[in-house]
Amino acid sequence: MIEVKQLHPLFAGEVTGVDLRNSVDPGTIREIVAASDKYAVLIFPGQAIDDEQQMAFSRLLGPLETTVRALRKDHKPRLDLHVSDISNLDEKNRVMEREDRRRMNGLANRLWHTDSSFKKTPAKYSLLSARVIPPEGGETEFADLRAAYDALPEKKKAELEGLIAEHSIVYSRSTIGFADYSAEERAGLQTVPQLIVRRHPGSGRKTLYLASHAHEIRGMPTPEARVLLRDLIEHATQRQFVHTHRWRVGDLVIWDDRCTMHRAREYDLSHPRDMHRTTVSDVASTLEQAGAEGRAQVA
Repeated sequence: MIEVKQLHPLFAGEVTGVDLRNSVDPGTIREIVAASDKYAVLIFPGQAIDDEQQMAFSRLLGPLETTVRALRKDHKPRLDLHVSDISNLDEKNRVMEREDRRRMNGLANRLWHTDSSFKKTPAKYSLLSARVIPPEGGETEFADLRAAYDALPEKKKAELEGLIAEHSIVYSRSTIGFADYSAEERAGLQTVPQLIVRRHPGSGRKTLYLASHAHEIRGMPTPEARVLLRDLIEHATQRQFVHTHRWRVGDLVIWDDRCTMHRAREYDLSHPRDMHRTTVSDVASTLEQAGAEGRAQVA
């Protein structure tokens, strides 16, 4: 049986009592899912896990995404295409040069975001393991979007109900001046719609669904939409809704992308930082899930 120690008044828990490197039984998986539904962010310390073990455990939670690196055929990735390379290392495990395209792209991880909200079927869970960390900095901050939704005035909740935002990773990268996408990448990274408010299927709680990828709201003038999205992200990332995780080698953190945002913090990029992420796909887009929920309520 796992044990969970709550780390923040609203969410986030440290989990002990399980070794994720070995085959995890179905009962323990159910416990982990239930803990995730409650805490949204789970920290598993002391998991000296490799990529094969991380992928095997992640698949117990659902199907794995293929990383967006698969869209670029002229680049040989350092890691398996089911493992996102959240590092500052090149294919020879050297610290990237300052002007390296991958380094420039990765800087956008310091924007508040939700993994894969720019995909029609977005992420359900992200699992990030720390292999090498810098001597200081490089923390990850998480925002609880359930609590942020709960804290909104009732009038604002009513205004947001049913609003659809357009998400694009090309847009979010453009906000820091990064536009180096090939034609094949752009073709595979089309803008997708997602609801701004969704109901979490595990907890039943309503939650905001936000990311720096969101840039338009259907039926709303662009300036008005962007101001609203900015205001919502500012609201959701107030300190009372945020937990900061300070990494230790061997940490594996699972977070629920359906009800959190996160961002990386600054560190000295001359020091190596090697983090490996697997991402579990959700079952459908937020719009399709909301439609299925509505049909179930009518039936």
